[in-house]
Amino acid sequence: MTDAYPLSGNEKEADARQVVERSREAAERRGASASSSPQEARVGRAPTSRGPRRGLALLGAILPAAVLLAWVLATEVVDVPSYNLPSPSDVWLAGVQLAQAGLLGQYVAISVQRVLIGFAIGAGIGIVLGAVVGLSRVGEALLAPSIAAVRAVPSLAWVPLLILYLGIGEDSKITLIAIGAAFPVFTTVAGSLRHVDPQLVEAGRAYGLGPVSLFTTVQLPAVIPSLVSGLRLALAQAWLFLVAAELIASSMGLGFLLTDSQYNGRVDRMFLAIILLALLGTLTDFVLNLLQRVLLRRWR
Repeated sequence: MTDAYPLSGNEKEADARQVVERSREAAERRGASASSSPQEARVGRAPTSRGPRRGLALLGAILPAAVLLAWVLATEVVDVPSYNLPSPSDVWLAGVQLAQAGLLGQYVAISVQRVLIGFAIGAGIGIVLGAVVGLSRVGEALLAPSIAAVRAVPSLAWVPLLILYLGIGEDSKITLIAIGAAFPVFTTVAGSLRHVDPQLVEAGRAYGLGPVSLFTTVQLPAVIPSLVSGLRLALAQAWLFLVAAELIASSMGLGFLLTDSQYNGRVDRMFLAIILLALLGTLTDFVLNLLQRVLLRRWR
């Protein structure tokens, strides 16, 4: 007769987390000791100051400032025709006119909504398919060739089919964006899951974790850096597919503003749409970068 009582599912998962964390910390210590010199092991690494980081951050503003300066010089000094290159003030006035008409905010809001919904759907599909392909040889053999073939199809090639099957409403636009967002997540998740430390997986299995608990407790946290990188690529891809999506009989959105301005010869509005797409893409990527830092602190 033994004194030990059988562990519940929650206790097993908690014990597995502890073992996984100890194994991961041990692996990190071994990697750090192997890569550091004896002197670094004695004195440790000095904390990095924030001054150099701020200096490096300011370097990122040099190229945009140089482009803006060249733009101003080309339109004000060289006197390039406005129908070829509008001045920054013309682009600003075009934005003010659209804002006063109540259109600019609507265009930005509808485009952001389409991108975020399509990105969320595509990222979820990419994580599921990446898990199936990355964790199962049968799943890889079954799905990988077909997914590779679908991934090679250009974005505009989907437009006629989506109009035929889903119509010209929001469903076809969001579906196209989701298609573009799914593949970067799928590729990074599938590739990184194949290289998860086998010791972590065995530790989880030794504590009786099932396939789902093993994935959510051990394998998925181990690939968080790769997953967030894939999400950032997917978000950038979603903004790229937005313009193609808003070609589908759209009457609102930044993609519509871009194409409508092309047909009407409003080069200033074309530049405005491009600049807004770049700013929104940069902003959403910055948000995901902050999320990456939070997740890395959580699972470190």
